[in-house]
Amino acid sequence: MSQYPSLTWAPADALVDLTWFIESADDERMDQDDAVRALDGVAAVVGRMSDSQRAELQQVIEEMTVAETHPGRREFLEGFPDGFGLGE
Repeated sequence: MSQYPSLTWAPADALVDLTWFIESADDERMDQDDAVRALDGVAAVVGRMSDSQRAELQQVIEEMTVAETHPGRREFLEGFPDGFGLGE
């Protein structure tokens, strides 16, 4: 049985993990120009979503935030909607 309550939740979880890793990576782990390009790419994909798709992703992110027990990841989740254009 899946640990994810919906199909949307699984890729959203992967997206959050990936963006959290990229955003927190230092110069030794990742070239910062590459990091910025990758994060800009995520924001661009979110920008191309329909309003209903962004709303669905935002709802999943809100549910993930409530369920998150890791303080750093929870803080990242709290800022994700504004940082990646979900609130627009």
